[in-house]
Amino acid sequence: MAEAERVISTPDSPETGAAEPEQEAAAERPRGRRRLVALFAVAACAYALDLISKLIVVAKLEHHDPVQILGDWLQLEVIRNPGAAWGVGEAFTIVFTVIAAAVIVVIVRLAKKLYSTPWAIALGLLLGGALGNLTDRIFRAPGVFKGAVVDFIAPAHYPVFNLADSAIVCGGILIVLLSFRGIDPDGTVHKD
Repeated sequence: MAEAERVISTPDSPETGAAEPEQEAAAERPRGRRRLVALFAVAACAYALDLISKLIVVAKLEHHDPVQILGDWLQLEVIRNPGAAWGVGEAFTIVFTVIAAAVIVVIVRLAKKLYSTPWAIALGLLLGGALGNLTDRIFRAPGVFKGAVVDFIAPAHYPVFNLADSAIVCGGILIVLLSFRGIDPDGTVHKD
């Protein structure tokens, strides 16, 4: 069969074997699994780095003077943030907890359709960051689902943040870049 006939023929035409779609699907499964492994590996690294860093700074730096890293430009200063960035919404800690949990559920559900490595990395960063901050909101004082997030990276003239926040921002930036390039999570590319 000529290449053009193979491309043009329909799935139920006798020229195309019934096994071809099954073979293609079987070939796609390992590719999809590799993307899942990448997503969860990136998420686990982001989560572990965030969790370990928070444990260290709480144990060593909380209730101490800020540690200057680059003079007044960058210092380590532990604060407890019950709200979102810039301390916005301090009375809505439970809402932020629900949003983080929803983000995690959406990412896990989207993972089934993931065939793009850059999207796997981006979603892994979002997942790890969301898990890091959700862990604080569940397990830290003042109580379950009302916990304050530990922030400790304090650049001059910018809100204090943590590694989970960094992962979320980097994942978000990567998603915007992928969207501008027309790359979908399933690996398809749109040329608009």
